[in-house]
Amino acid sequence: MSETKNIVLAGVGGQGTILAAKMLTLGLMEAGYDVKMSEIHGMSQRGGDVTSQVRYSKDKVFSPVIEKGTADILVAFEEMEALRNLDYLKEGGRVVVNTERIPSMTVLTGAEKYSEDVLPEVIKASENAITLNATEMAGSLGNPKAANVILLGALIKAMELTDIDWEKIIKENVKPQFVELNLKALQAGQEVI
Repeated sequence: MSETKNIVLAGVGGQGTILAAKMLTLGLMEAGYDVKMSEIHGMSQRGGDVTSQVRYSKDKVFSPVIEKGTADILVAFEEMEALRNLDYLKEGGRVVVNTERIPSMTVLTGAEKYSEDVLPEVIKASENAITLNATEMAGSLGNPKAANVILLGALIKAMELTDIDWEKIIKENVKPQFVELNLKALQAGQEVI
């Protein structure tokens, strides 16, 4: 029996969190894994919290829901979302976090606030934390919106899923005029690790 892997992707509406989770799911399915995906989003068009959970295994996966303390990896599309979702990470789990700060609705309304301790707390929670400014990296490639694919690339490398045909997945899921940019973004994310 093979072990089920659990991945949490957390961001703010408009960052492409769901698209990244969808491409991850499709790639895993093409590679023969049984995959379940769930998503939770509030005001996902702009500003709301967006979380996708992806579970996969070579054996049957029965539920798309990841219990707290069981995620192998947390991919946070911005700092506060990393901190908000740390309780999903299992002991020894890994965090990939975009160091770009994008205020969620909870920050904008004052329910939560950023402090300088956000990133250090995230790093302390995972001995294997990977930090990168994916938004800035994507901007240097030509479009900051490709940050989601940079983070997907880092996730793919961290989970040792590089043998899947990600180029095909990108070509099938992004508009033709953005394929080249997204392929570069995927490679840039993989090179971070």
